[in-house]
Amino acid sequence: MVKLGTVRSLHHQVIQELGRLIVSGELEPGKSLPREEILAERMSVSRTALREAMKVLSAKGLIESRQKTGTRVREETHWNQLDSDVLAWRCASMPTESFVDKLVEMREIIEPAAAVNAARRRSDEQLAAIASAYQAMAAAEDLDAWTTADLAFHEAVLHATNNELLTSLFSVIETALGTYFVLSARNSANFKNALPQHFKVYEAIRRRQPEVARQAMIKMVSDSRSNIKKQQTERAAKAASAAGATEIASAN
Repeated sequence: MVKLGTVRSLHHQVIQELGRLIVSGELEPGKSLPREEILAERMSVSRTALREAMKVLSAKGLIESRQKTGTRVREETHWNQLDSDVLAWRCASMPTESFVDKLVEMREIIEPAAAVNAARRRSDEQLAAIASAYQAMAAAEDLDAWTTADLAFHEAVLHATNNELLTSLFSVIETALGTYFVLSARNSANFKNALPQHFKVYEAIRRRQPEVARQAMIKMVSDSRSNIKKQQTERAAKAASAAGATEIASAN
């Protein structure tokens, strides 16, 4: 007898594998998946585990099943783009430049407005949470600790808006923001370079200065984007230089 926990583990494995293949484009929209018994055998799982996984992928908008045509991959427009798994798969498969552009655009829309409302509505307890996250950033001794504290800072700002829709949005975009913060910090000569800008956001919220908070957050997002873009340009230039040197050496 197969234990329930084992079935759940296997169906999670199928969800992750098929979801990644679909979102990365390796399984293209319109493509038919193999019949249930064949797919279960290929993935070394029971048909029960496979069926459970397919239900989840269908709920995420990635696949659809029809009686005569079987199961097909759906067009990207039907995907639940704010689903945490779909977002994680996109982060893992999307080219860095495209990922940065789309995430920065999202941050530019959401975070300055959140900073404004946090400055207007925050409670003393919520301000203390922002301060605690800032202090954790200041105390961070490695990139992992910095990223964890950075995420906590931005989550605390969203909580301080006292808008439950914005607060719930954080749980959806957390994976994407975490990836972005790692990219930004990793590409910086010192991962704490953004600390002064975070303090400006905190201070504006503390002083209840909405417009100052907005501008500080806009500057923070802009600086982070510029940092990543600069590093991308430098890496591309080094790669081109190395390729040129190799070509010259080959010619000689």
